[in-house]
Amino acid sequence: MGLFKRNPFGHILFIKKWLIRILGAMTHKRYRGFNELQIEGSEIIKNLPDTNVLFISNHQTYFADVVAMFHVFNASLSGREDNIKNIGYLWQPKMNLYYVAAKETMQAGLLPRILAYVGAITVERTWRAKGVDVTEKRDVNPNDTENIRIALEDGWVITFPQGTTKSFKPVRKGTAHIIKQHKPIVIPIVIDGFRRSFDKKGLRMKKKGILQSFIIKEPLDIDYENDTIEEIVEKVEYAIEQHPSFLKVIPAEEIKAEEELNEMRRWSYKGPENEA
Repeated sequence: MGLFKRNPFGHILFIKKWLIRILGAMTHKRYRGFNELQIEGSEIIKNLPDTNVLFISNHQTYFADVVAMFHVFNASLSGREDNIKNIGYLWQPKMNLYYVAAKETMQAGLLPRILAYVGAITVERTWRAKGVDVTEKRDVNPNDTENIRIALEDGWVITFPQGTTKSFKPVRKGTAHIIKQHKPIVIPIVIDGFRRSFDKKGLRMKKKGILQSFIIKEPLDIDYENDTIEEIVEKVEYAIEQHPSFLKVIPAEEIKAEEELNEMRRWSYKGPENEA
């Protein structure tokens, strides 16, 4: 790789590689040490083609979810089986890995701008501005969808089709349009524990000793020609376990009791000699 070779978005690959190495080393203990990331399905990652793969996932924090995916994908490609042991996998990371993120989020400070250089495809959200839903929807910027196409042709793209970190929000139809138009292999991912581990941005650790889960599912079965946008949306919602049918109506008293129980379940990291 030439020292100043660039990807289709003009990012110098040498700089991007070192950013992934440094940020990966800095964040590794957040998923293996302070907390424990339980992974399922890493063998699916190893068998994927090098381009035109779209990962869809539920979303719990702005940045910690994506960082975990960079760890898991690179560890899986390096032969790790459902673990991120030994961060040597960061030395030769996958360089054509991108993720879709809101433009306003990635421009809010120096660290988000650095994270954007690692692989963000920034888009202007048509339904939300400054953290608030808007009543007057803006038109989709054609450059945003074009950049996603370019990224899929160059490699893998991660997207969070709900467009928010709030659970059980509807999946945006834009993801279904991307799937129908570009016909990528669609890999669902379901994560949990990140909301309890980190603050909303995913930059500051909120609690230690949380069991985080990261489940990689088999490719989604999609008829690109005949499935409607609505049918694809429904398949995505079921795949990332965010369809309304997953939402149970639970009394407030039961929710409070469950939260108290979860607090009691926090790992203490005591050694065997300290346990009763």
